[in-house]
Amino acid sequence: MDDGNCAQTSTTFESENSAVGMSQEECTKRIVKSLKHPTVRFLRKHMEQAGCPVWVKLILAANCKRKGIAGGYSTGNGIIVCCNHMSYQDEISQVLIHELIHAYDDCRAKNMDWKNCAHHACTEIRANHLSGDCHYKRELLRGFMKMRGHEQECVKRRALKSVKNNPYCSEAAAMDAIETVWDICYNDTSPFERAP
Repeated sequence: MDDGNCAQTSTTFESENSAVGMSQEECTKRIVKSLKHPTVRFLRKHMEQAGCPVWVKLILAANCKRKGIAGGYSTGNGIIVCCNHMSYQDEISQVLIHELIHAYDDCRAKNMDWKNCAHHACTEIRANHLSGDCHYKRELLRGFMKMRGHEQECVKRRALKSVKNNPYCSEAAAMDAIETVWDICYNDTSPFERAP
């Protein structure tokens, strides 16, 4: 994983994951199992329909140096899953769903510019909203106890965390981009009929 690649997005953990993680061999087996997850299958099918098939070899089990990184997507390189930061099957499935939404956006946009803070913000909003990353149960496990309005706050918080890590986007630029594209991107549920 090239941590400096600006054409990459990464999924981060928001609570300290104290587990050591799993071997790449075990992680690869679990990735194969996650490929059978209904949402992963749905996203792969829609990417193929959009002309961007997701081959299994484009999903890589890796050991990531940066702490707090669960996985990432990079144009032309595919998806990585940070095995050394994974402990559970659900975590792997969640990373794949999140990163497949980025891959889908990259595929359908055709002119995705990862240096453009608004482009990056839009795909982060969509990935956090549509992947289930901000489901209230996940939020409770992270220590965010708010019951009302948690989902949109979570999507904004997680999108900001990712976009401000883009070397082309300052925190202020990331915040502005999120606010600018919020309505359009939050309400864009493609390829789902509605947010899952």
